[in-house]
Amino acid sequence: MKYFMKGCVLLFALFFLVLVTSTALVKEKKEEKPRSTIEAKIDKVFADFDKPESPGAAIAVLKEGMVVFRKGYGSAQLEYKIPITPSTIFHVASVSKQFTAMAITLLEAQGKLSVDDDIHKYLPDIPDFGKKITIRHLLHHVSGLRDQWELLIMSGWRMDDVITQDHILDVVKRQKELNFTPGDRYMYCNTGYSLMAEIVSKISGKPFVEWVKENIFDPLGMSSTHFHIDHEQIVKNRAYSYAKDKEKGLKKSVLNYANVGATSLFTTVEDMANWMRNFDEKRIGGKEVIDRMLTQGVLNNGKKISYARGVAIGTYKGLKTIGHGGGDAGFRSHMLYFPEEKFGVVVLSNLASSQPTRLCQQVTDIYLAKKLKEPKKEEKKPASKKMKLKEKQLLACEGTYWLETSKLLRRIVLEKKKLYYVRSKTNRTELAPISVTEFIMLGIPQEVIVRFSQQENGKYARVTVLIPGEDPIPGKRIEPFEPTEADLKEYAGTYYSEELDVKYRFMVRDGKLYIRFRNFPKDPFNPLIRDVFSLSEGYIRLNFQRNEQGRISGFLVNTGRVVDLMFKKLAAGS
Repeated sequence: MKYFMKGCVLLFALFFLVLVTSTALVKEKKEEKPRSTIEAKIDKVFADFDKPESPGAAIAVLKEGMVVFRKGYGSAQLEYKIPITPSTIFHVASVSKQFTAMAITLLEAQGKLSVDDDIHKYLPDIPDFGKKITIRHLLHHVSGLRDQWELLIMSGWRMDDVITQDHILDVVKRQKELNFTPGDRYMYCNTGYSLMAEIVSKISGKPFVEWVKENIFDPLGMSSTHFHIDHEQIVKNRAYSYAKDKEKGLKKSVLNYANVGATSLFTTVEDMANWMRNFDEKRIGGKEVIDRMLTQGVLNNGKKISYARGVAIGTYKGLKTIGHGGGDAGFRSHMLYFPEEKFGVVVLSNLASSQPTRLCQQVTDIYLAKKLKEPKKEEKKPASKKMKLKEKQLLACEGTYWLETSKLLRRIVLEKKKLYYVRSKTNRTELAPISVTEFIMLGIPQEVIVRFSQQENGKYARVTVLIPGEDPIPGKRIEPFEPTEADLKEYAGTYYSEELDVKYRFMVRDGKLYIRFRNFPKDPFNPLIRDVFSLSEGYIRLNFQRNEQGRISGFLVNTGRVVDLMFKKLAAGS
């Protein structure tokens, strides 16, 4: 009987243990289920990359100071199909800027510089443009300096050339003019961040790459991160970049940068999670430094801009964000952090078409679904305003217009009873009437209005483009400039730029104007109005200048980040 009772007790104990264990397993599975559901949703977002024959991306998700998800998709190196993992090292392009800004802000907190110091205090070789440029101007992209990449491209460089810090400094030192008065405008400028890397070196007495390692990367445990200033340096576990090509499929997108400050950070999503964590934990710099990093710039007119120090301050579906993206060659990157939710996502990719900004947002939608606010339907008022106009009314708008302040040519064309706002052969937007004289652009995120006025002989003479938050852009109707071959020969010849130390040769062939210069597009220039031509879908614009005798004496070149760079016409045979 005694043995029977012992057996019953033992059997009962065993049954209880199995029951408890089973309950625990069920509970564990229930707790794991939400994570596996989330993982499945994220896998779906990255499904296009999740194959060995494709470049891909790595992702890390930070929540309440913990990395709750990390994964790699696709290949880091296609020739050998080496998979991307969370430890794969990527070039992150302009995501680098926040680390340069942090270096400056740490030195400021140590009393070794003031961001209101004139940059010439540390960089006396930079030309004196007659207007004070401060470190603060560099931080917020309001310095007026011309952008280094566009200056180098116009000098004949390819972006896959070996471009060193000295090459950048050389072209900056040759400049004689600014794009605008420092502080007057925001214009993204890589030059400023390259110069700040030089300032850090001058003040600290150490190479920039060493100083940031000792003062930022090491304290944050970013053991796989460095600024890549030696293009020949072997980096284990790195990704190589690729781009899609209509004829070749995928192709290598080569990068040989040997410069730092604006770009060239090599890092992983795991290390970037450590960096995002510092916005909350403030392990380096403390509250004072982080607050300064996140303080937005202010223009001379008092207007606040979204760009702080190396990061942009914004919102996503009602939540405050700290973020920055980057793109060089085929590398694309984005960091998106939500400080109030202590939540962040970083996506690093080696495919030019990957769109990591959107990928970060899609992952955010999964995790913060209950906190995000979708745009209210009633805010989409334009759709309810649309009306129908007669063809005669639409024809009154059709024509060629010159936007006077932005100096851009725009065409309004009527096709199949629809009106289009045409920027170039491949860039057009449909216009929908909301009144007899006002039209709204369709298919774009902003509510942009195009207003016509001063009707003469059945055609409008004036146009105004209204963009929210910006000054109205006025324009006038012009007759299309269609120069003859004889007209074009007036522009032919050789021109020299002292600021780039290069010569451009223009020639006329088959009734079109071409430029002969290394690595420049071989397409003909598009005539806009008399003495104004464009190239590369309008990104490059030339404004030819005339002397008192009415002869061509030179031209000013404008791009997205270079304003009025002068070329002078040389005498024949020069």
